[in-house]
Amino acid sequence: MVVQRNGAGRAGAMVTALVVGGVLATATGCGTDDTAIASGAPADPAVTVRTAADRLVAAAGSRVTTSMEMATGGTRVTIRGEGTYDFRHRSGQLTVTLPEDARGVDERRPITELLAPGALYMKNRGAGVPADKWVRVDTASLADGNLVTGGATDPYVAAELLRGARNVTYVGEEQLAGVTVRHYRGSAALPATVAKGFSKGAVPFDAYFDASGRLCKVRHRFSYVNRGRPVAVASTTLLYGFGAPATVRLPAARDIFDGKIQP
Repeated sequence: MVVQRNGAGRAGAMVTALVVGGVLATATGCGTDDTAIASGAPADPAVTVRTAADRLVAAAGSRVTTSMEMATGGTRVTIRGEGTYDFRHRSGQLTVTLPEDARGVDERRPITELLAPGALYMKNRGAGVPADKWVRVDTASLADGNLVTGGATDPYVAAELLRGARNVTYVGEEQLAGVTVRHYRGSAALPATVAKGFSKGAVPFDAYFDASGRLCKVRHRFSYVNRGRPVAVASTTLLYGFGAPATVRLPAARDIFDGKIQP
């Protein structure tokens, strides 16, 4: 993926976290080869999980499908995303689809999200933002480190979170979209910079790796309190089609909205 920078916008106001939820749709297998996984558990499951981000960088890029589920007060909402990501440049583009309303009608047009180091850009954000303008969010300013705010967890951030994996166990081999993968389970310690945004300092995860040791799927379960109400969030990232090219063109400063964002 080539990141083309056409200017930098001023830091926008922090965007209210999008409500989310759901189950990943079936997608193309994550592996790009037919190498069989050797039988038996790896010698050190924790090392396999903690080095997931490094192997993704070596793999360059991939296609991505995301799903985020939010449950609070008996209500569940789903947001899904799809696109491509370059792990070497830590940049990507996702089309994020918001949930339908109670009548089964789409509430808004899909949001285009551009992921870049330290920044999240969103188009069709709504909330008083003109349709032809982008919202830029400084992700370093977000209490959750952009794990939840954008309605889709940044794929590299999701893999980086596994560096803090502990109590890792090997569950066994499973089939994921026709590919044999190894399933690991544990909890990941949240970095101090984002831990304050959640109710607990660690998040449970399930991670799945293909025959080449690449992370194909990871599911994190977060919890936090919003206006006095507990919120449970399950974020799932599916990676496949490794080596898929993409170009991310960051918006020019003149195209970035600098007005007030409605709540």
